[in-house]
Amino acid sequence: QETGTGFPFAINNSTGWIVVASELDREAVDFYSFGVEAQDQGTPPMASTASVSVTVLDVNDNSPEFTQREYGARLNEDAAVGTSVLTVSAVDRDANSVITYQISSGNTRNRFSITSQSGGGLISLALPLDYKLERQYLLTIAASDGTRQDTAQVVINVTDANTHRPVFQSSHYTVNVNEDRPVGTTVVVISATDEDTGENARITYLMEDSIPQFRIAADTGAVTTQMELDYEDQVSYTLAITARDNGIPQKSDTTYLEILVSDVNDNAPQFLRHSYQGSVYEDVPAFTSVLQVSATDRDSGLNGRVFYTFQGGDDGDGDFIIESTSGIVRTLRRLDRENVPLYSLRAFAVDKGVPPRRTPVEIQVTVLDVNDNPPVFERDEFDIFVEENSPIGLVVARITATDPDEGTNAQIMYQIVEGNIPEVFQLDIFSGELTALADLDYEAKAEYIMVVQATSAPLVSRATVHVRLRDANDNSPQLKNFEILFNNYITNRSGSFPGGVIGRIPAHDPDVSDRLTFAFEQGNELNLVLLDPHSGDLRLSPALDNNRPLEAVMRVSVSDGVHSATAQCTLRVTVITDEMLSNSITLRLADMSQELFLSPLLSRFLEGVAAVLATPRHRVVLFNIQADTDVGPARILNVSLSALLPAPSPGASRFFSSEELQERLYLNRSLLAATTAQRVLPFDDNVCLREPCENYMRCVSVLQFDSSAPFLASDTILFRPIHPVTGLRCRCPPGFTGDYCETEIDLCYSSPCGENGRCRSREGGYTCECHEDFTGEHCELSARGGRCTPGVCRNGGTCLNLLVGGFRPFCTMSPRSFPPRSFLTFRGLRQRFHFTLGLTFATRERDGLLLYNGRFNERHDFVALEIVGEQLQLTFSAGETTTTVSPFVPGGVSDGQWHRVQLHYYNKVGGTGASMGTGSMDRGVPVVGGGEVSKPPTGDVELCRSLDLTGPLLLGGVPTLPESFPIRSRHFVGCMRHLHIDQRPVDMAAFIANNGTLPG
Repeated sequence: QETGTGFPFAINNSTGWIVVASELDREAVDFYSFGVEAQDQGTPPMASTASVSVTVLDVNDNSPEFTQREYGARLNEDAAVGTSVLTVSAVDRDANSVITYQISSGNTRNRFSITSQSGGGLISLALPLDYKLERQYLLTIAASDGTRQDTAQVVINVTDANTHRPVFQSSHYTVNVNEDRPVGTTVVVISATDEDTGENARITYLMEDSIPQFRIAADTGAVTTQMELDYEDQVSYTLAITARDNGIPQKSDTTYLEILVSDVNDNAPQFLRHSYQGSVYEDVPAFTSVLQVSATDRDSGLNGRVFYTFQGGDDGDGDFIIESTSGIVRTLRRLDRENVPLYSLRAFAVDKGVPPRRTPVEIQVTVLDVNDNPPVFERDEFDIFVEENSPIGLVVARITATDPDEGTNAQIMYQIVEGNIPEVFQLDIFSGELTALADLDYEAKAEYIMVVQATSAPLVSRATVHVRLRDANDNSPQLKNFEILFNNYITNRSGSFPGGVIGRIPAHDPDVSDRLTFAFEQGNELNLVLLDPHSGDLRLSPALDNNRPLEAVMRVSVSDGVHSATAQCTLRVTVITDEMLSNSITLRLADMSQELFLSPLLSRFLEGVAAVLATPRHRVVLFNIQADTDVGPARILNVSLSALLPAPSPGASRFFSSEELQERLYLNRSLLAATTAQRVLPFDDNVCLREPCENYMRCVSVLQFDSSAPFLASDTILFRPIHPVTGLRCRCPPGFTGDYCETEIDLCYSSPCGENGRCRSREGGYTCECHEDFTGEHCELSARGGRCTPGVCRNGGTCLNLLVGGFRPFCTMSPRSFPPRSFLTFRGLRQRFHFTLGLTFATRERDGLLLYNGRFNERHDFVALEIVGEQLQLTFSAGETTTTVSPFVPGGVSDGQWHRVQLHYYNKVGGTGASMGTGSMDRGVPVVGGGEVSKPPTGDVELCRSLDLTGPLLLGGVPTLPESFPIRSRHFVGCMRHLHIDQRPVDMAAFIANNGTLPG
């Protein structure tokens, strides 16, 4: 063997070792044979040779390799399990290598298996195939020698087997074809389905029997006509149709097609007569039969089936119907011969062919008369005018009626059936002439109303007859004394003075035909009132457009040309001032109208208000009367007034403030109702009730007045009202500041009480708590070193200057006794956001009312301090919810001992609350109980819900009023003293009103 370049062995020259010089590859050369020579170093050298054989042993350094990278095979879906599909083969260059085969992927549903056989891998069918589920398998085959492996792809395509036969949707088909269809008309397309594919699913159609009228398309299954059809020759055909596939073997299905030949409508119906006549009474009920029509049709089936109709003809405007199957003509509603005596109808006989054929026929129906119409008067009411004192026997009218019936059905008789008692008139039974049987006297009776009846037996009709007498002038005009009350409010508005007609003289003449004339006889020499002599319309002279009050008495006469009457007219001009309006209130009267209030209740109402206010009647000024339009159907009258205080000295006058008027009339509402005979309702809440102002702003109700309202009239008074128009303004009250009135100021910052007192801040101001021996608003008066000053003494007391200096002042009252059903009234709490209140009391009663302050209508905001079951209870509401504070006092407070209660109410952005403490004054050892509640706001909007109390502060009880107060007890029996509001003592004698309480 050559040992040239690339020979893999080398020998050591010194040792003779043969070594591997380069990499061996058994698969390339597995045996080497070569010679070696040994030579010495002598001279001449001597040598010897030997032959060496080297066998290369195998190691597993080669992977198996498939003979091809991809294999393909086709397999029918009906192949049996175990069928050999194909053999894959791989070779391994290593010696003695054993190759194993397996399917590594793609064997969906494990349909195939592989086994090693004769050095190859035999792929066999392991499970049945289904062409519909999988049509191709892509198998990955792995060949492994135990250490190394190779893969190949096997694509097996599943072919469809003719496993399904064609299937018709139905075993029997039925179709219709008109006999007049042309040759070549497609009658129907019959189709079958085959779930196989390819040739196995291609279907051929054929007819089993040869019927010359029809043929079938082999590919489409369309059945068409080959000859003309004749319904009269043959009405139906039955074809056996087979569908065969093109598989091997062929499979088929057979169905039957029934072809029904349809008749063509070529004949119209024919009536048995050319026309029909009938008659019917007009009073027959609906659906009465009149006559019957009949027609025939030579066609068969639906083409020969006839029905009847008025559609497209004439049914007498819906008065008749015809039965579609029988041809009977019937009435649809009640007939009226007087309206239509003869009907000309037009009906049709229609077959049910397509399209339908129709034939008309004329029908005449005569309507026979019955007495079904009552007599008819010319009108429902007759107006007859007769001069009074007309002679007896005078025919005053002829009243007749007509009857649209014929002959005896139209005969009419007349009579009076109502209103002729006693018998004053007579009605002729045949002619209808109305005759007077008695003297007609307008003054005794001005009008006679009778009901007359016209009879056409058994039918009747009635009419009302008004016999009105024409009056003669035999009565004098009637005129009462009357007043013109002119409230003159001078404003800057032009045209506020009433320059037009303010009313008319309230005269009345029983003689309706008289024309009255009017005149001033005396007292109107200055023409203060302008009079239209014909209409009696009154106007005011422009000379009254000034600011001077006036009262003038005049004499007015009225004449009808024969008789006359006179009466006194009093003109009262009241000047309405802004001061009067700003100090006014509005009372609400229930079930009252403007006319009824003016006459005769106005005078009594003013006397009642004056009595309640203890002021003369002429000092009460009523300037507005107006119906309340905001209360729906309820009759509520708003009456606005103001009043002057009783004059302490001649010429001095001051108006009651609105608050004083409200409080006095509120407390005496029951008395006012009794004296005026009118039900006085609670004062209505004003526009500020819903608290429209933000932060600490105060809502102020602003009244404006409209002086352009027309006069109101009754039978004795003409009254000019001044209508109030309510508005509102938001103002920042004293003690608050900021761009939006959001900050409260401590007004004690400037030390207004000086060194002689302690300043206590309160809402809207401050209170000075004076040190001992000091008094005055700012503790500026010293009872030791000062002298008496006006107003230092109260309740009628006299101030005494002491010789050593100083004075003895005050005369205030602290304790007060409360018998049953008694109470005191003070000016109401006006603090809206916070206040403190202290009160000492003693009682032995388990329940009682210490104080209450609410609104005049007893709804919405209030605060109440009560004794409930010997324990104190505070209840208050700022408008939406009611809160209760109930501190527990051991042993209760109904022990006859003095107890002191302190109340602190606060309301600000972020929360509303109240706290209350009580203490026993017995032996000077206080036993204190307390309670507190706080309610945060429920939303994110920062609003201050103020405590708006419009009513008075009531101590010890509430007045007897129709309204229900939100309290448990209405009275208190015991004693009270030391009332403090915002640290300021309240004189128990400085009340607004006292209802039965006693000093001491």
